[in-house]
Amino acid sequence: MPNRREAELFQAYLRRHGLKFTPERRDLFDEIFKRHEHFEADELLFRMKQRGRKISRATIYRGLELLIAAGVVGRVRVGDEGFLYERLHAGEHHDHMICLGCAKIIEFFEPKIEELQDRVCAKAGFRAVSHSHHIRGFCRDCRKSKAVDPELESARIPGAAARSIVETES
Repeated sequence: MPNRREAELFQAYLRRHGLKFTPERRDLFDEIFKRHEHFEADELLFRMKQRGRKISRATIYRGLELLIAAGVVGRVRVGDEGFLYERLHAGEHHDHMICLGCAKIIEFFEPKIEELQDRVCAKAGFRAVSHSHHIRGFCRDCRKSKAVDPELESARIPGAAARSIVETES
């Protein structure tokens, strides 16, 4: 199984919580890990039903919550429409830029951001176990097509790219 480590993590999480790795949970896991893409829960339900799997919408949502809690699936809020989900690989990390114009999600990894987060945590005496970094704005295509409302684009928080807030001890 190419996603053996993630399957082991999920099964261990289920055991710790007194739950079983049922055939439905196995099918859900397998379907998610077949490809790397962001997806909606209803898309997942549709794909599984197309493959002849008997699974309900409630089972999909409950299963996604378990997979998120186990750390093998991530959830990204996209506008007011809801969430997109994605598989996560053990030991890998990335962040997201989310276009407010077309809802495109651009994945990125920037070591300098990771290093800065580590320094901020160390300064505050904080031990981070995870984080989620989402940058919302407008992608190159939306900016080129002039589909962006100029007022919305200029509504950026002043200094957002350079400002950080760190609590200090008195």
